[in-house]
Amino acid sequence: MKALSAFTLALLFARSALAATGSLAARYPPDDDDNDDDDNGGSSTSTTTTSQSSTAVQGDSRCVSNMCIEAVVNGSTVQYTLTAQRSSVGWIGMGFGSSMAGSPMVIMWPNSDGSITLSQRQASGEVEPQVVSSPPRVATLQQSLSVTSGSNPKFVYTVPANSDTRQSIIYAFGTTNPGSSAPNARLLQHTSYGTTTLDLSKVTGGSSTTTPGSGSSSTELTSNQRTLFAHAIIATLGFLLFLPIGALLPRYLRTFVAGPTWFKSHWIIQFLFGGITIIIGVALGIAGVSNRGAVHVNTTHKRLGIVLFALYFLQVGIGAFIHWVKPRQPRARPPQNYFHAILGLIIIALAFYQVRTGFRNEWPRATGRDDVPNGVNIVWYIWVVALPLAYGAGMAFLPKQYAQERKLRESSGGQ
Repeated sequence: MKALSAFTLALLFARSALAATGSLAARYPPDDDDNDDDDNGGSSTSTTTTSQSSTAVQGDSRCVSNMCIEAVVNGSTVQYTLTAQRSSVGWIGMGFGSSMAGSPMVIMWPNSDGSITLSQRQASGEVEPQVVSSPPRVATLQQSLSVTSGSNPKFVYTVPANSDTRQSIIYAFGTTNPGSSAPNARLLQHTSYGTTTLDLSKVTGGSSTTTPGSGSSSTELTSNQRTLFAHAIIATLGFLLFLPIGALLPRYLRTFVAGPTWFKSHWIIQFLFGGITIIIGVALGIAGVSNRGAVHVNTTHKRLGIVLFALYFLQVGIGAFIHWVKPRQPRARPPQNYFHAILGLIIIALAFYQVRTGFRNEWPRATGRDDVPNGVNIVWYIWVVALPLAYGAGMAFLPKQYAQERKLRESSGGQ
């Protein structure tokens, strides 16, 4: 019943975490050339002049999440410029419509040789769009007008003009480059997206200026980002709350509370609460990577996560062996007891590093969002100092514990 209750509690917490993150808003991205993992937040509030002309031109522009979109009518064609609001671009794209399903899309990305790939695609829904051989309007890349370096790379293309002067636009931005110049290269899921409108009947009076976007930008977490957020919360609870508490309780209780009380509390917290949350947390992390179509073991955070997961079960196995397989006439404290204690401390130390790489590196890299609030960093620093101090204070009871163990061995016939 205890195991069932703990499992039910963990499942309810996972469900609550996934639901609660749905309303978490992203912050606006900083205009920092050195930041490769900016936010996918809402509309920009800056006004940027993107082109000038000595005569009046027709067109419109919007700044939205991670990019600015400018359209200029040039007779029988319309020129679109997508300007990134960050220095690093995986891929950038827009589509003509109000949703992914059925909207003709133009997606571009830079290649390692300085060239740009333009890919025209469509999707049947919220899935990876596929290349179309005969798009409604053929887009032509303007390589000479495009810039792939600097703090704000821009990608320019033209399409034949049509009668649509007020256009519904979808847009998306991805932080992971396809790694191939082929138009049908696989695209990893966007980290920011949304909808907006452009009014091509506007006359700009000699210059086209980019105005803040009035469209619907995705400031809430996507479903996959909610999965990754829940992974972070639940795995952190398992590795940095339940495991440390389970280690501290015997350090203090075993010398003052007679009987198996300390051991019961130790295994319930370490195995039931800790184990269930760790398994759920790791499963959510794997699901989040799979949903993005990303590689599972290509970063330090992912590789260390696998190591920690394996070490946890090794630690559980050693603990069970110590409890159930005891020397008949022990002359001293068995070596596996020392190994069990040391391995537990190593797992918790690695978990601190793992959590830090998760919120400092993996979260912005996987989601395209800004760094987590500084309060998370403060809490991490407080816990990384408080926990060793608490455990160190408990070491003062170690001589008493050893004396009790020696007395027990002598009473059972050992020396």
